[in-house]
Amino acid sequence: MHKASIILQSKKTEINKIEKLLFTLNEVYEIEQERFINFNIAVSEAIMNAIVHGNKESDDKRVYVDVFDNGKSIEVVIKDEGRGFDNSSIPDPTEVENLHKDHGRGIYIMKILTDGYESTSDGDGTIVRLVLSK
Repeated sequence: MHKASIILQSKKTEINKIEKLLFTLNEVYEIEQERFINFNIAVSEAIMNAIVHGNKESDDKRVYVDVFDNGKSIEVVIKDEGRGFDNSSIPDPTEVENLHKDHGRGIYIMKILTDGYESTSDGDGTIVRLVLSK
């Protein structure tokens, strides 16, 4: 198993560091382009959520990203330093009353663009796991 860890500042411009790492990893594994791009979108969304919603773009908070490769899948684990949130409190964006809202689709996007999504909050931040099978 291979692992890479990166600590990001709570700035939106930091997302490109993970994108570069994932593209480098995909040069080795050559995952079908559409699946890989979708996974990259989901990872970017998770990091953006960690920066904006979790850490509130605070200069004194960080986002921790671990990328695991076990030969069968790529797993990205993102942890912020926010207060956490209740995953069940997020309204379903596919419900009629939510279709025209300009927010609230991030978790849905992560779920449909990956082969695995998991989120936990413990009051000391949120941890999101995203999986892409090879």
